[in-house]
Amino acid sequence: MMEKQIKELIFLQQHLAKQALSEYSGLVDHIIIAQSTDQNYIEHTLDGMLDFCFDADMLLLFKKLCRYYFTINPQATAFYINHYREMWDSDSIDNKEMAI
Repeated sequence: MMEKQIKELIFLQQHLAKQALSEYSGLVDHIIIAQSTDQNYIEHTLDGMLDFCFDADMLLLFKKLCRYYFTINPQATAFYINHYREMWDSDSIDNKEMAI
């Protein structure tokens, strides 16, 4: 019984991540295409995305926005990269996967 509940939770988590990816893809594209420099909006978007960076596709989208934001605010971008590492990659701080 416990195994079934765990499988259901994993399925729901993956489904929610895919929904989030769909929503955030449009936001990230808009930020980049519009060449937005609204740091509050960009950071708010990154904050929301962090919760879903366990998903490989969301991580790619997160990296895309970080690369863009780096040109605007390198220090804030470094904060988000470090926050990602603390949340999802704490065992390998030296991992180059999140390199900009």
